Amino acid sequence: MAKRDYYEILEVSREETSDGIKKSYRKLAVKFHPDKNPGDHAAEEKFKELGEAYEALSDPQKRAAYDQFGHAAFDPRHRASRGGTGGGFHDPFDIFRDVFGGGAGGNIFENLFGGQQNDPSQPQRGDDLRYDLEISLEEAALGCEKEISVTKLDKCETCGGAGAEAGSKLKTCVTCGGRGQVLTSRGIFSIAQTCPHCKGAGRLMEKPCKTCHGDGKNQRASKIKLRIPAGVEGGSRLRSAGNGEAGFRGGPSGDLYVFLSVRHHEIFQRDGDDLLCEVPVSFVQATLGAEIEVPTLESKATIRIPAGTQPGTVLRVKGKGIKNLQGYGQGDLHVRVQVEVPTHLNHDQKARLQEFAALCDGQEAPLAQGFFEKAKKFFK
Repeated sequence: MAKRDYYEILEVSREETSDGIKKSYRKLAVKFHPDKNPGDHAAEEKFKELGEAYEALSDPQKRAAYDQFGHAAFDPRHRASRGGTGGGFHDPFDIFRDVFGGGAGGNIFENLFGGQQNDPSQPQRGDDLRYDLEISLEEAALGCEKEISVTKLDKCETCGGAGAEAGSKLKTCVTCGGRGQVLTSRGIFSIAQTCPHCKGAGRLMEKPCKTCHGDGKNQRASKIKLRIPAGVEGGSRLRSAGNGEAGFRGGPSGDLYVFLSVRHHEIFQRDGDDLLCEVPVSFVQATLGAEIEVPTLESKATIRIPAGTQPGTVLRVKGKGIKNLQGYGQGDLHVRVQVEVPTHLNHDQKARLQEFAALCDGQEAPLAQGFFEKAKKFFK
């Protein structure tokens, strides 16, 4: 496959300055870095392609050769025919050190994503936690308070989170040399990982706490009260500050994020702030009209069924839906009428209906009359 033009790869023109090339490379390298695109082979190939293009265009001599000979300038066979020196491209991490300002011994990821690391022995914030909570439609609509039980790592009560006995001194971790991280190689990349011995602290306690064995944390169940605001929907996320896992070395606790789901309701369906329910009415009520009571989430309401109401007609009960979460009023209740046809009639009932049918001339059923007028041509 033919190689793409280096200027095209870096999204710059051939007249671009060295600073402009460096700026464009910096932006694209961050975008396609493998750490930001795990498992994305296309991004990994673009990342390698960017490194090769920048290697060529960041050096004035190599750029001049590329402008004159194109990709052939870096083909060993062509360089040999011109008497040029070999060697190919250098370590791609050198490119990052040049672009992102790191020293020869600097950590590539520190330079790329925000400067030197903090002292690993300093307090660190604890991890956030997720909890999935199912609530009823009534609880979502009206709001409620819930108490949940979460098993998590809390601060050790014996050492107060310090991880050591009183008066214990710190010593440097021999595994990582106090850095809190160890480097492992994966192909051309060096990955910094938390030191498994000191767990990122860089130092170890001479006398670890006997209760938590130096972790500063113990696992236990905690009761947490939550307030569910009126109007929340399924998929909403609530944040309970400070109820995540305890921090490291006395750092603050993380947060607890509660993800809500709403159980299926046997009567109501929700549509935003509105509610929908289906209510059966008798043939007589739909024909002659009636007043009926319908359920609401809080109680009941009375609605009027107009005479001649057809199946599927939707009637609105204003203000009997769900309160808007942001306080913008309240939704409505929409009642869909289902006309129920009698299934078991005695002899007298059948006789009365037959008398009724004999008195009808078709005008009482305009929908059926209109349909069969249109369908006549199919019966010929």
